[in-house]
Amino acid sequence: MPRPLSVRRAAFTVAATCGAFALTALTALPAAATATPAQIATSKTNGVAYLKSLQASDGSYAGSGLSNEWAFSAFAAAGTAAVDVTPGGDTTKNARTVYRSLLAAGTWPSASPVVTDYERATLNAYAAGIDPARVSASRNLIADVYRYWQTAEPGYFGPSANFNGTVFAALALGGARTTSAQPRVPQALRDSLITRIRANQHDDGGWNYGKAEGDPSQLATASDIDMTGAAMAALCVSGVPNTDTDIAQAKAFLKGKLIANTGAFNAMFGVNTDSNGWAVSGLNACGINPQTGDFLTSKGKTPVDFLISQQFNPGGGFKYLPSDTSPQAYASIDGLRAVAGGGFTATPPVPVTSGASQWVAQGSLTAGTATSFALTVDDGSGNLKVCSVALTPTGTTTTLGAVLDAATGAATPSGCVSGVTPSSGTGQITSLNGKANSGSNTWKVSVDGSSFASATRGRSIAVGDTIALRWGA
Repeated sequence: MPRPLSVRRAAFTVAATCGAFALTALTALPAAATATPAQIATSKTNGVAYLKSLQASDGSYAGSGLSNEWAFSAFAAAGTAAVDVTPGGDTTKNARTVYRSLLAAGTWPSASPVVTDYERATLNAYAAGIDPARVSASRNLIADVYRYWQTAEPGYFGPSANFNGTVFAALALGGARTTSAQPRVPQALRDSLITRIRANQHDDGGWNYGKAEGDPSQLATASDIDMTGAAMAALCVSGVPNTDTDIAQAKAFLKGKLIANTGAFNAMFGVNTDSNGWAVSGLNACGINPQTGDFLTSKGKTPVDFLISQQFNPGGGFKYLPSDTSPQAYASIDGLRAVAGGGFTATPPVPVTSGASQWVAQGSLTAGTATSFALTVDDGSGNLKVCSVALTPTGTTTTLGAVLDAATGAATPSGCVSGVTPSSGTGQITSLNGKANSGSNTWKVSVDGSSFASATRGRSIAVGDTIALRWGA
């Protein structure tokens, strides 16, 4: 029978089979007091070895059907570069190269994609060392996420009833920074996500999978620990400090779910590795130590103790339920990422493979190859517009004017740009969407989180640039 948690997470991933990894001589580690650095190091080493065993002979972790691509976030948290993960030492089939090829394919993700497909890919591409905005000349995962902005309910991504899509939008857009570690998307967009996440916090201090905003009966229902961990992380990567009242309430909710004898959190569907892993990753993302203070029980146990007790030694895989007798792939990913101190993505480690770079990215536009750009337009009055702009470039770069012209008729969602003045040339933009420059309040542009500067039609725009326009001083 499918585990309920796997059903609830079907929008992100589905649990994968454990493959052909040998299960001989596997013994679960006994639960102990606060996990020591040595225990954590051993857990990471063994966990990485197990996840490496899940790699297919063609180098893949992801594809149609069952997928283990979340392994990239766990590898990065544990200090292993995806480019160093190879089947039988064949570097031509390293996990990063194979994953990048999958994401670049025109048939990916499916004929009927949903926003979480692109959010999941953004988080894992980033952890694998692939710039998610520059997967290829045609694939920009940040722009793909922007397509799902809800103009009727600003701040939500994808149908608002599936609140998880908005949580993971915040995780992806806030967590996947530029390759120079700068915030990629403007604070105005992150603030809109923060507002929606706060509005969905339940009365008990936690969150759940579905929308609760504006519905007192839903806000009064019980939260679960996994979505609480994800929502906490979403707030923190969006700029909310861990001293914030809503984070403090979430901490209190999680503390109330601790089981003294084991250090586990009691999840809605019972004690399990996946839910506990998400909760710990939420604490990690907020810089909250899951082994001290509120999360050290009266019996001297912590959530990290519980997770390590779920791991087989020396095999390295994690079981889903305490009663299970074999490891499960997705539980092993969630467990390792949390024990290693990771949130829901991580900066890729520097590879050990000779000649391999920390990052790979498309270097330029390809003339005649359709591409997309992530665009936000902030008129300074709280009317934020977010869209993905489709454009077929004529050279290796394009211009801001060309992107804005394209946005008038080829933006998803539509209405991002209704008009721009001047309509040609390379000069300063004097009016956008009917709002004209006025004194020191003018249209300014930021690219990939750079400082805002005067917006001109001739401003050069490169492949994968995330473009933010703002009216103001």
